[in-house]
Amino acid sequence: MRLFNAKKLLFILTPLVLISPVFAIVIGTANIEFNDVIGAILRAADISEAATGSLAISDRIIIELRMPRAIMAMLCGAGLAISGSVLQCVTRNPLADPYLFGISSGAALGAILALTGGIMFLPLPVCAFLGSLIAVAVVMVMSRDGQVETLVLSGVAISFLLSSIANLILYFSDQQAIQAVLFWSLGSFANATWSTLLYPSLIVVLGSIIVFQFQRPLHALMAGNESAHTQGVAVLPLRLGMLMLTALITSSLVATCGGIGFVGLMVPHISRMLVGAAHPASLIITAMMGAILMVSVDILSRVILPSQELPVGVMTAMMGSAFFIFLLIKRQKGRTR
Repeated sequence: MRLFNAKKLLFILTPLVLISPVFAIVIGTANIEFNDVIGAILRAADISEAATGSLAISDRIIIELRMPRAIMAMLCGAGLAISGSVLQCVTRNPLADPYLFGISSGAALGAILALTGGIMFLPLPVCAFLGSLIAVAVVMVMSRDGQVETLVLSGVAISFLLSSIANLILYFSDQQAIQAVLFWSLGSFANATWSTLLYPSLIVVLGSIIVFQFQRPLHALMAGNESAHTQGVAVLPLRLGMLMLTALITSSLVATCGGIGFVGLMVPHISRMLVGAAHPASLIITAMMGAILMVSVDILSRVILPSQELPVGVMTAMMGSAFFIFLLIKRQKGRTR
């Protein structure tokens, strides 16, 4: 059942997408006003790259710290929301997301191997992608019967297995490596810079474009394999390709931002509740809602406690757990009626 008209919802979300990063730049320990943000952007545009050192401290905070952080939060929210939406389509399970499906665990294992020196000859993003790709490959091998239930159960099993292997590696690592991995695994945008934005930006933008191109076949897949076949959809190649694409998007974000879960579970589900799953604008709405949610959570993580920043991944995990319980209660009430 749709609660909102899609055009009206887009009309509401569009200004929020534009305003939310401005709030993320303004709000923080240093007092910055909206006029300071505009002035810093204009001054930075007039200064050559060689003279960036002449920027004032407030301008450097805005340009070098808060702007990349706000953009990274938007990318992370949009990318994880789209990945969750795709996974829920290909598995026909509204509770599927990269965190529960093993993709995030595989990416985290690859990243931990890179951070602890286990795979020193490969950069961290490559290790994360290889880890997520291995997770997808194992899940696909385990679910060769083509049953969606097997696919979902395999994903959950692989997620727990890879997480336990990652914990075992940490157990035998030195204290310095453990602290670095612990900070990274909790999820944060604090280390976002303009240079670290390049790789996830390319992956999320290009991956989103590909997903939008396959929106109709994905909607057909939600009706079942037989229904999709009758509409000319190559089910197995589409499912495999979308799983690899979500692995690439998720791993690029995990490698940069750490473990941030449940965004891919909450946002697509809320989007379906508002406009329906088969609406042409559902993916765009999902991406916009994911970006707004992630920026809002990042702002809360910085202001909820004085002079202390909470890990973003911890906050999304708490929200996701509460949302998961809400869905279970809602299902139980639906069955008793």
